[in-house]
This record gives sequence, C-alpha cells and structure tokens, in this order.
Amino acid sequence: DLHSTVMVVKAGPKGEWHAQPDNGTFCLWFNGKDMFPDTGSYVYEGDAEQNRQRAWFKQSRVHNTMTLDNKNFETTQSKTLLWNADGNVPTLVTENPSYKDFTHRRTVFFVDQKYFVIVDEALGSATGTVNLHFGFDPSKMVTDTANGIIRTDNSGPRNIFLQCVSTDKAELKEEEGWFSEVYRTKEKRPAYSINIAKGEKPVRTVTLIYPEKKDDTVKFTAKIVKADDNRLEVRVSVNGEKKDLKWNITTNQ
Repeated sequence: DLHSTVMVVKAGPKGEWHAQPDNGTFCLWFNGKDMFPDTGSYVYEGDAEQNRQRAWFKQSRVHNTMTLDNKNFETTQSKTLLWNADGNVPTLVTENPSYKDFTHRRTVFFVDQKYFVIVDEALGSATGTVNLHFGFDPSKMVTDTANGIIRTDNSGPRNIFLQCVSTDKAELKEEEGWFSEVYRTKEKRPAYSINIAKGEKPVRTVTLIYPEKKDDTVKFTAKIVKADDNRLEVRVSVNGEKKDLKWNITTNQ
C-alpha cells in the first residue's frame, strides 16, 4: 500500500541456524518504501571470502537492535510480554536475554497512526557500552550529533525523522552500513549507533521515529516517569502535543 505505515518487529523464539542473532530488530515501511530495510544474508557458506562476507551480514550490530560492546548476541530467545492493538496507541513489549546478566527490553508505541516511540531498556548487572543501531534505506542524511537527531533528506514523499533521548550521556556515531535484498548483491546504506556507557544499573533510551512526507522540523522531548519489571510510563511531547504512554503487565494493558 503506497499510503500505509507498517512496522515489523522480530520478537519470536529461537530460530536455530536459519535465523540471524538480531532479536528486536525492525523494518518500517512508509508510503510504499522500506525505510529501515533488513540487512539480509548476502551469501551463504563457501570459500574463506564468502564466509567472511556471510559473517559480516550476520552480526547483531548491523541490525536495528541493541548490543553490548557491539558483540553478537549470546542468546536469541525473545518473548513477547505484551501486545495490545486496541485504541489509538497499539503497544508491543518484547525482551531478549542477549548476554549474560543483560536483557534488552523493547517497547514500541504506535501513536495515533502517525509516529513511533521506542523505549529500549538495557537491564541487568552486565557492564560495558550499550549500542543502539539504526540502518536506513539509501538516502541523503542530515545529523545533529549534539541532540541525537538523524533524518533523511529525500526529495520525494518519504522521509524519516529520528531522535534518541537518554538521561545518560550518549554519543552518536556513523557506522559501516550495507544491506542485501538479492543473493550476492549488496548496496551501501547509511547506518548509525547511539552509544552509552553502562554500569550495573539499567540504561534506558526513548527514540522517536516520525515518518513524514516532507522535511518538517520536529520538536521532541521525552521523560521516563516510571520503569520497573512490570510497568513503564513515559511522557513525550511531539510538536507541542503531550502524550503519556504506558503499559502494565499485571493488568495486561
């Protein structure tokens, strides 16, 4: 559909050797175009060079998910904690025990069929650097590293505004990016990571992904009001419009 906005999130059980270690990753279609295409596989096993290329495309860090120290996931066993499609804010909550003493919990709010608010939580006592990765469709890009803003600057009716907010100090970096939709064919793409030092306490980020038909200025603020094992509440403002987004597993809403 050339007029739809659709996000697909990987949140299933272990896929054995058919699956890549990319739990929590997502693709986002807007106006008939995948703006965050999956990395793909590019090539299967072969000689040393083919195996090197296959290993690159399998990395957790080259998918739209969260890693610790840019390492591949040790465990890929996602579970869906909540899926509520009712009302004006469909909500998905999923988590994966990616590493020892480290669980990535991802909440996706689809607000008024206009934009997405993604809350990523790095839970557990593991320490290191949390990396939040985003790989875009080939586009002209504009970044504001001081404010965690990444946006496309396409001439047509398909653009993305992304801003990541965290109470911890975050560093926006450009990364190597490729994706493959056809076997043995790859294409370069813009890719970025948000990097935050993690001690034994949780790290939490709030990311706005706003699909837009033209290059509009988007004003975004966010604050996590409550967060524990069973609930989350975040207060956001998008272009002056305030929203309280929340879920509670104990009440299944």
